[in-house]
Amino acid sequence: MKKVEVVKAREVEIKPFTVSDFIHNRENSHRAEKVSKKELKRLAKEIGLEYSEDQIQFSKKLIEAYLAKR
Repeated sequence: MKKVEVVKAREVEIKPFTVSDFIHNRENSHRAEKVSKKELKRLAKEIGLEYSEDQIQFSKKLIEAYLAKR
């Protein structure tokens, strides 16, 4: 059996219903981030990878698509 607590009407707090109270930070979780070719080139040099312009362009599109879906 479930326990039930009986309260008086004046003991109940009444607040207006706001939808935003039930949505988890939608802005932050669905915000797409941009990746620049310059950043990708710098990162590739840091970790010692050789690359072509086509590979950088492909990587940029792939990373942006992945971040947009998250």
